[in-house]
Amino acid sequence: MYIKRTQKLTKASPCASLITSPENIYYFSGFTGGEGALFIDQNRRLLFTDSRYTVQAHEQAPDFEIIDLAEKSLSAFLKGENLQTIGFEDDFVTFQTYLGLEKIADKSVWLPISDKILEIRMIKDETELAAIASAAKLADNAFSYILTQIAPGKTEREIALLLEFHMKQNGAEGLSFETIAASGVRSAMPHGTATDKVIEKNDFFTLDFGCKFQGYCSDMTRTVVVGKASDKQKQIYETVLSAQKAALSELSAGAMANVVDSVARNLIKDAGFGKYFGHGLGHSVGLKVHEKPSLSPKCSDILLPGELMTVEPGIYIENFGGVRIEDLVVIKEDGYENLVASPKELIEL
Repeated sequence: MYIKRTQKLTKASPCASLITSPENIYYFSGFTGGEGALFIDQNRRLLFTDSRYTVQAHEQAPDFEIIDLAEKSLSAFLKGENLQTIGFEDDFVTFQTYLGLEKIADKSVWLPISDKILEIRMIKDETELAAIASAAKLADNAFSYILTQIAPGKTEREIALLLEFHMKQNGAEGLSFETIAASGVRSAMPHGTATDKVIEKNDFFTLDFGCKFQGYCSDMTRTVVVGKASDKQKQIYETVLSAQKAALSELSAGAMANVVDSVARNLIKDAGFGKYFGHGLGHSVGLKVHEKPSLSPKCSDILLPGELMTVEPGIYIENFGGVRIEDLVVIKEDGYENLVASPKELIEL
């Protein structure tokens, strides 16, 4: 698996590549240690780490030659190579680090390769899909549990902590991102992370959350009403749900990302809520919770089999509240597979 991934890298970027971000080190080698760097070219796969992680590196990255930094530093190695060009992760390496790399390998030209790596990571293999599906199931189960805990008088933070604990207690390695738990008028904040606000009767309550399993993220959103929904709340909710269903019906390999976005956006606009939907319809998910491509007005990418996309339309009305419904789907030749099983019809608690 990892050899195939490094072969894709050397095909996309024929020059030698220096990989230093934790996500890409894991993606190309399987190594999860806290100190490491990969050097990959047409003939070599090297993993530099220190003595704390050498045993772990041998176990996790058997396809790589392990080099103890105490025996040979990365700087000394790069100086001795005299390479014409070296690829680096321009979306991860800081400017200060970049200047240091230029000084170390002053005869080399440093080429940005982050876009090429992200393109490789866009298509998920079966191992990745299985990990993400497991993460999504953990989140689904946590949502089922948290519905039994949400009640007026509890705080957003209390509910968020219970949700997070349930995921971790049942096997999650960590969170995909800081849990969004926004009730009442705060639900009009698309990224309203949990506060000590007390949940009140008849509030909208939006939960946007996910967890990690084997390094991979899940992402889902559900909005409920803590009590009895008003006619306006029902109208907003049904509009968002209809927009999501319409967009999902357009998903398959060959669909254009901005066209899928426009289907949901136009439905919300026609219902009179266009100005209250300001973000893109969705994004890909993988080792990070936001990856390429996106479903947005500016993205003209053609969707490919094996890509993952969130589909998450929303309506957010200041001083009233908001609704978002988000699923995570795998693009297929003839449609999609939804990894989120939680109900989407309006839930009144």
